[in-house]
Order: sequence, then C-alpha cells, then structure tokens
Amino acid sequence: MTRGLIGLALLVGASGVQASELDLNLGADAVQFEAAGELVEGIRLGGGVVDSDYREDATVFHAQLMGSQHTSRREIGVGARWTHYDTDVGEGGGLGLGGYGYVYLPSLPEVSLGGYGYYTPDAVTSRELEEGYEVGLRARYAFTPNVDGYLGVRQLDADFKDEPGSRTLDRGAQVGVRLRF
Repeated sequence: MTRGLIGLALLVGASGVQASELDLNLGADAVQFEAAGELVEGIRLGGGVVDSDYREDATVFHAQLMGSQHTSRREIGVGARWTHYDTDVGEGGGLGLGGYGYVYLPSLPEVSLGGYGYYTPDAVTSRELEEGYEVGLRARYAFTPNVDGYLGVRQLDADFKDEPGSRTLDRGAQVGVRLRF
C-alpha cells in the first residue's frame, strides 16, 4: 500500500512539475534512486527508495514535500518526509522532518559540499517502527549545467519494537549521479 501511495504522489506531482531531477547512487551494499520536481517555485515533491543488504535486507521508501531555495551560492530545503521501512527485523513507517543544504565554493563554482538529515520520532510512527533516521554528506561536481556527479557517505538507522536497540540498515560510501531537467 505504501509503495502505491508513493507512486501516486510522484505521478500527481509530476503533472504540475516545473523543474525535475533524477538521482542514482551505488554503494558496496546498497542502491538508491530518487526523483523530485518543483510543483511551484520553492515547493518540491519527491520520493525514492534505498535497497540495502548491509546487515539485513532492507528496503526503505520515502515521499517528501519540501520548501526549497536554489541560488548560485547555496541550495537548501526543509520539510516533511514519510518513510516506510521493510526489513528483515521489522516493518513500519512514520512522518519525520529534515532537510538538506549545500554550498557552492566561490573559487570552484562547479563544486558543492553539504549534506542531509531526516528524523522520524516514535510519536508519529506506525506498525513496528519506533524511530528512524537517515543522514548523509556529499561532495558534488557539476560536469555540465544539468549533470552532477558526487561522492558521499550515508547512515540509515531504525529502531523496531521487540528488537533491542537501533539497527543500522545502511552505512558507507557511495558514488552517484544527479540529472536536472
């Protein structure tokens, strides 16, 4: 059901999208795909999936609505994200908050450095999920005005009922590409 909701949100959002981007990254144990688009200036709708076999099999879906700003000096976004975890140790979802931020280096405008973070607290979770978070850092290089390549690191954790402590579902380096159109 959650997969269907994410797909529906992306289709509905795509009909009114002004600018769009696709993002794909690969790590030793995981692959991630994301798609996002601007509904109106400053409001972005997006979604994605991470599939990881870091320690247990985990597939994590998300859909998000963000307020955003992109200038020649920085790129930032803050908003809400629904995340659904389907793992060997538990399943569930929740509504979280978070955002991203990148700064472009003045002496090397093709290079941007930054990261992202999202947190889902126990108060807004369902099923077996108690809390979850995803954080990452990236160094990006703009090969063309529409294509960025990047190197990054990510940590994705979740805490499930009846399981002791938080489980790391993905951790490590990744290489990726982002297409903007």
